Amino acid sequence: MKKISILLIITIGLFACNKPENQQKEIDASAHLEKSVDSVLVLMTLDEKIGQLNLLTSDWDVTGPTMRSDYEDLIRNGQLGNIFNAFTVAYVRKLQKIAVEETRLKIPILFGYDVIHGHKTIFPIPLGESASWDLKAIENAARVSAIEAAASGINWTFAPMVDIARDPRWGRIMEGAGEDTYLGSEIAKARVKGFQGDDLSDPLTVMACAKHFAAYGAAQAGRDYHTVDISEITLRNVYLPPFKAAVQAGVGSFMNSFNELNGIPATANHLLLKKILRQEWGFTGIVVTDYTSINEMVPHGYAVDEKHAGEMAFNAGTEMDLQGSVYHTYMKVLLAENKINIEDIDMAVKNILRKKFELGLFDNPYKYLDEEREKKLIYAPEHLEAARDMARKSMVLLKNEKQLLPLGENIKKVALIGPLAGTKKEVLGAWRAAGDDNKTTSLLEALQQKNNIKVDYVKGCEIVGNDKSGFNNAVKAAKSADVVILALGESADMSGEAASRADISLPGVQTDLLKEIVKTGTPIVLVLMNGRPLVITEESELANAIIEAWFAGTMAGPAIVDVLWGDYTPSGKLTATFPRSIGQIPIFYNMKNTGRPMNEGKYTSKYLDEKNEALYPFGYGLSYTSFEYKNLQLSESQWSDSLIVSVELSNTGNFDGEEVVQLYLHQKVGSITRPVRELKAFKKIMLKKGETQTLKFKLTANDLMFYNAKLEYIAEDGNYEVFVGGNSMADLKADFIFKSASK
Repeated sequence: MKKISILLIITIGLFACNKPENQQKEIDASAHLEKSVDSVLVLMTLDEKIGQLNLLTSDWDVTGPTMRSDYEDLIRNGQLGNIFNAFTVAYVRKLQKIAVEETRLKIPILFGYDVIHGHKTIFPIPLGESASWDLKAIENAARVSAIEAAASGINWTFAPMVDIARDPRWGRIMEGAGEDTYLGSEIAKARVKGFQGDDLSDPLTVMACAKHFAAYGAAQAGRDYHTVDISEITLRNVYLPPFKAAVQAGVGSFMNSFNELNGIPATANHLLLKKILRQEWGFTGIVVTDYTSINEMVPHGYAVDEKHAGEMAFNAGTEMDLQGSVYHTYMKVLLAENKINIEDIDMAVKNILRKKFELGLFDNPYKYLDEEREKKLIYAPEHLEAARDMARKSMVLLKNEKQLLPLGENIKKVALIGPLAGTKKEVLGAWRAAGDDNKTTSLLEALQQKNNIKVDYVKGCEIVGNDKSGFNNAVKAAKSADVVILALGESADMSGEAASRADISLPGVQTDLLKEIVKTGTPIVLVLMNGRPLVITEESELANAIIEAWFAGTMAGPAIVDVLWGDYTPSGKLTATFPRSIGQIPIFYNMKNTGRPMNEGKYTSKYLDEKNEALYPFGYGLSYTSFEYKNLQLSESQWSDSLIVSVELSNTGNFDGEEVVQLYLHQKVGSITRPVRELKAFKKIMLKKGETQTLKFKLTANDLMFYNAKLEYIAEDGNYEVFVGGNSMADLKADFIFKSASK
């Protein structure tokens, strides 16, 4: 036995000596980090440990840069280790100074903020960004957001939101990447990388937070905070992959969702927090509640009182309490009653301390606090240019009758009409962070800056309300113009949190305004500004051209003008389906067939009064040029290792342009029913007019995998179809057989 032990020790030693140098450095750094964390933990009192689990708000967003006096006392006593809604170097320095100069252990504070699509320089809403299908641009938008946030003293953002959303009535659809799991996963990785960079200790990075865990986007009836009741198969196949992708990208924290999942609030859900996140995925970062979500388990009917709620949340794996003060109030009592244990408290504290070390706050708690850097980086010219570029890439051309767009030199007089034409506030959208209206360029201002164009601006009507008194002036302006640019949509507060809408058509009398202008005969370009897919079936018939501009951010105006006049050829593609009518909702491209798919017979799956098809499907978007797909070929008709799919793409129009080439798969027969098609790959490519390229995609067994009825993650043998084209309705198709090599 002794010989075996000696041989084992020698073998381990030789193995360690032969490890690659970089790998050994990582091991050494990890060991040093854990030793540093333990060295702090061993000095902490129970009150100080509980303080690290406490996250409270500054009153900045309510009254300006102030902190409640009792909160400052909590910091001094080591009972408040984390703050959100505090920014600017001067203000953050004041609070950090209390923590590191007036407390016993001098543990620095984490400063969090909702930097969702920009801090000061505001980018398009995330749903808009996702429509670019440009992962590098999306990563760069998060990078710029991180730079500005970090320059303002922030080191933690509550983003990205990676919830899959299939119901446009849900206001928070604007905050994510839309309805598709694969694209959502790729965007989750890009945004985590953009926020966190390659090294969290870099003072121009911030720790990211994947939210909301989990299935928040599946709220019944699209009503925010509402019940979620789905199978674990659907949970794992549709809603969890973007969260797993965030873990693989190294995300530093997770945030619980408000909803219950199959009867259990997410904040106390062992399946989510213990089994999946910690055990299956190996996540070692911080789990934080959403705003007072522990407290809310009482009205959920899951906890008797807040003390009981705190017990269940903590034992399920929720570590940090955001604004609820439940842990602060009840954790010592729960420990004394043996309802929770000190080992779990220590582990939670270690997870938080570890991130503070990784951010470099123990080395230099003031590293984010440089006023000269703040002045230099906020609204830096290169940041504004990045926002303009991202906004252009996000816009989707939905209609272009008779090639009305791009507008040319023949356009001398423009009638700019609509309640969103002159706004500087609304274009920032929900979750505008610290964005400043005064730094925003409206569509009106951008048009007025364009040479050789006369602009006649008439508001016409408000976003909401029944007042039509402005219609006459709008019609008069339209009659004397070469073209009408009509800016319609929602107000910023009509989407985002707690902003669900039962009716997602254009509000107020905006459609009536459009109808009156149509009567003039002047060509109409409808520019939509909104935070969700809208029901615009009637409007799509009336307008000559339609650009979905979303809430495009600080540089909205110039970006829209760039697209209208062809300085940028639109390349965006929808990432959430536009329904024909509200009654179709929820509607998404990767549905499943029924046993009676729609056909001409009566007893099939269809509406009596509406088509089944979307108005504009997932992946849809036009260009000023045209693209032709042909010669779809597969390297094998039967395979087990990998398959090469190739297709020829030609730019057959008169403009250079970008196309998002999309590849979808359909498993014809499975052990459980499978979606009619699923996005599995895409490439965004620029082609000059007349140019042709052959594109190749490599598929492996991983692209076929899903969770079956036994919750096994497998790829099944069988017959498959592959579709390639410019949207989810692509009809260029080939068939193959997959047969696992192991069989």
